[in-house]
Amino acid sequence: MHSSWTLLMVLVAPCLSAAFAPHRQPLKPSSQLFATDDDTFEISVIMPPSDSGLQANLKFSPIVPGPSELIEVRYQLPFGLDVAPQDNLAVCTKDGAGGEKVGDVLRYTSQWSLGLPQGDGLVSTAAAFSGGVSWQCSLFDVMKARAWEEVVEALTSNVESRTDEVLLIFERPLEQ
Repeated sequence: MHSSWTLLMVLVAPCLSAAFAPHRQPLKPSSQLFATDDDTFEISVIMPPSDSGLQANLKFSPIVPGPSELIEVRYQLPFGLDVAPQDNLAVCTKDGAGGEKVGDVLRYTSQWSLGLPQGDGLVSTAAAFSGGVSWQCSLFDVMKARAWEEVVEALTSNVESRTDEVLLIFERPLEQ
């Protein structure tokens, strides 16, 4: 991640010029966290938009030294988030209304990109052959970003014309 960036204030709006909306209420988390014996996290989350009904299952190793926990944060759009690159991590720099706290590490964010329809049914197969490209939501692994700009791009892909919420997964060190 690029070290000259000191703070990212993400403002997502249809024209990227609307006012910041910090007063918006955070949405209720949908995750189920599973403890594992092999020092990994397993989490199941409902994908944006809120009415998609799609679920993602993740299994990954912690990156914070010592014990840690996962924090799921959902915001309605537009949303505000204070994270900055520190030691190749996207670190929260200001407590947020969704429950993120200073020092939390952003691990995943919802991301929108153009792609072929998913599934194995007749409609998705026909759409794939006919070039039916549409917006698809996935989870962006912040730890795999090659540059800070990729994190910014993933966060700002969450716009009102594609979704009604953004999903953020943070890792928080536990106090010992």
